[in-house]
Amino acid sequence: MLEIKELGVKLGSFSLENVSLKLEKGDYLTVLGLSGAGKTVLLELIAGLIKPHKGTVWLHNKNITQSSIQKRPIGLVYQDMALFPHMSVKKNITYPLRSQKLTRDEKQRILNNLARECKVDHLLNRYPGTLSGGEAQRVALARTLASEPEVLLLDEPLASLDVKLRQELRDLLKQINQKGKTIIHVTHDYMEAATLSKNLAIIENGKLIQWGRPTEVFRNPVSEFVARFSGIKNIFPCTFKEHETNNGLYIGYTPKGEEIRLLNKPSTKESFVMIPGEDIIISESKLETSAINQYQARIKEIFTLNYGVEIMAEAREQFSIVITRRSLDKLHLEPGKDIWINFKASAVKLL
Repeated sequence: MLEIKELGVKLGSFSLENVSLKLEKGDYLTVLGLSGAGKTVLLELIAGLIKPHKGTVWLHNKNITQSSIQKRPIGLVYQDMALFPHMSVKKNITYPLRSQKLTRDEKQRILNNLARECKVDHLLNRYPGTLSGGEAQRVALARTLASEPEVLLLDEPLASLDVKLRQELRDLLKQINQKGKTIIHVTHDYMEAATLSKNLAIIENGKLIQWGRPTEVFRNPVSEFVARFSGIKNIFPCTFKEHETNNGLYIGYTPKGEEIRLLNKPSTKESFVMIPGEDIIISESKLETSAINQYQARIKEIFTLNYGVEIMAEAREQFSIVITRRSLDKLHLEPGKDIWINFKASAVKLL
């Protein structure tokens, strides 16, 4: 449906280089990256606000690279929303309809549907200056949807909202997507990406470094940057002695001397290894298990997460372990308690 091919642009000292992505109708692509990575520039290239120096933008197999903004069925909602302060909510939402040959009844029907869908029907006579951040974001979304874009571009839509409003708007975006709207959503929050995305792209310094299904990207990051950006904490630089194996396994030595055994052969003598916190098992004593990596450790801190509990445990290195609340209670875990941490060689990934 939407395809960008080797898209690139130079803006002063910044360059966006050779970005290629393909979206099907009804896709939800989240673009992750740090501030200044080029996420908003990518949206503006797709919307037609910036012309690329190289590459092309295709919609339904039609090259729209040089098409004007007005001729692209693409809607862009910025983080600051840019509502017209002198217009009521009603007039803001219906503003894109002014150039369309619609009857008053047709415009009213569209307004009613969008106001109801975006839950702003009680705000129609208010002005932007009187709205909360969440209300203003919903109005901006309704105004953009009024033009019936085939692709909806969102620039950090949840960034300035509190937790409750963020969840409400996240639910709304899911509903809009489930009705068939294709969405590209820019954010720097990996949890936001994980809960909304069908596909995920990560940009670093103007380059697309990985994209795919969220589970693929988060479980198999291609670099230390992607792994850390994905919230993975167990990332250790390791040194590998040439040809050293143990029972068919390779051994990496961390800076503090921890030995980590893994299945995959390192291509260099020094590399980063990663162990997802969900793949580490906690026990009160040493286990007879196929999890060959076993270390005695002491619990330093315990944090409550939305989806479980994070244990920070100190062996030679510090490990982050994610477990259920039930496991926490069953094992009577608390700071200062001595435990064993266990994980399989297959859980260790090379970066």
